[in-house]
Amino acid sequence: MQVSFKPTVIMIALAIGLFESASARCPGDTSAPAPRPSMQVSQPDLAILWNDPGFQRSFIAGYGINPEVEPRLSPEDIAVLELVRQLMADDLPAAETLLKKCASPESSATLDLTLGGTQFQQDRLVDALANYRAAVAKFPNFRRAYRNIGLICTRNGDHSGAITAFNRMIELGGADAYSYGLLGYCHSARQDYQPAEAAYRNALLLQPENVEWRLGLTRSVFKQAKYEDAASLLEVLIATFPDKADFWLLQAHTYLGLKQPLQAAINLEALDSIGKSTTDTLQTLGDIYMSEGLPALALRAYDRAITLNPTQSVTKSIRAAEVLAARGGLPEAKILLERIKTNWSQSLSETELRNVLKLQARLSMKDGPGDQSTVQALEEAVRIDPLDGEAIMMLGQYFNRAKQPDQAILWYERAASIESFAASAKVKIAQILVGQARFDDALQLLRDAQSQKPRDDVARYIEQVERASKSKR
Repeated sequence: MQVSFKPTVIMIALAIGLFESASARCPGDTSAPAPRPSMQVSQPDLAILWNDPGFQRSFIAGYGINPEVEPRLSPEDIAVLELVRQLMADDLPAAETLLKKCASPESSATLDLTLGGTQFQQDRLVDALANYRAAVAKFPNFRRAYRNIGLICTRNGDHSGAITAFNRMIELGGADAYSYGLLGYCHSARQDYQPAEAAYRNALLLQPENVEWRLGLTRSVFKQAKYEDAASLLEVLIATFPDKADFWLLQAHTYLGLKQPLQAAINLEALDSIGKSTTDTLQTLGDIYMSEGLPALALRAYDRAITLNPTQSVTKSIRAAEVLAARGGLPEAKILLERIKTNWSQSLSETELRNVLKLQARLSMKDGPGDQSTVQALEEAVRIDPLDGEAIMMLGQYFNRAKQPDQAILWYERAASIESFAASAKVKIAQILVGQARFDDALQLLRDAQSQKPRDDVARYIEQVERASKSKR
């Protein structure tokens, strides 16, 4: 399952990154913790934030509290930031212009950070990223700048750049749930699921109610085939969001990974009960029931798939009927075939019609030799495609069972002219000839077949026919 972080969530994280306080507070900071993302998050009101008295005090005070991760500010820099603060609430372009004039190689890296913040708020992420990088070039331990670099790189799809930035931020002691969560997202995007799992676990530890982190962790352990962990994580997600189809479906897949198909079936039935089934999930449900020897339940699932989308391709339904027939669900296969013919009778392509006709004949011949309708179905299939070797071979089988060996041989000889069926057809003809005690003719065909497609069972059969031929002499 692909985990997606909504643009709103990352935009908020970026905006909060401008205001996060480390030990020291800098322009664009607040002392409030970053908000926790949820399935639906709205953008904060920046005007209220900028006009908050506590924020205004933090904007120009306390810059030197943690010199290891925050650059110092000269009195001139503080004066500039005070002017910027007054402009940012109402006139971001003016604040940006002032910062551009005042930022220099000698000024504090905080001015570059704040300049990047004004550009980010105007959705100019390229410019913002350049100034955040300029800030860390001036002050290599600038923790908040690394955080913002990581957030922008994540949004831009530069996962390697984001990982480098977040790792540096964490080394500097600035880890938070957002940084760990987005670090997990970036590792997951690179299909490196072990570090993704570790990062998501840290994010979830800090924000246990966060759905995005739990889902990211679930995906990471699932991709590592840690199905028990995935199933446990999904229990919480399903309990919280019982109408979320993706969670029921992903847990069904974890149960399949755990070799618990009937548990997976329960999930898929639950998915259907909340109206979130698809034709694929119902087909999978039917396949599970068939694998467990429950053809009646399988038929019910396959039938629901047709009802859910009568205009879908007939291919999966034909395959389902074939599976039913092959695994002992002959009555159910016949019922499904009739449903197929009723639902798609006017829309079958020639290929699909041939498959339906062959399935009809196959079902008829499973009860015995078949009847005239069997011959008609197969002849119609051959009329549509004269090189349909499967249908031709089935006609040979029908006439052989009907005690009409000459007709059977004619059809098998026709199949023998098709390269992919030649060896099998020659063996079938040889078997008829053996029944007529024509051992030498049969041996010639069997040896030809064996030279074309060697088979152990045919080799043993040749030995038996040779012995029979010698004893006849």
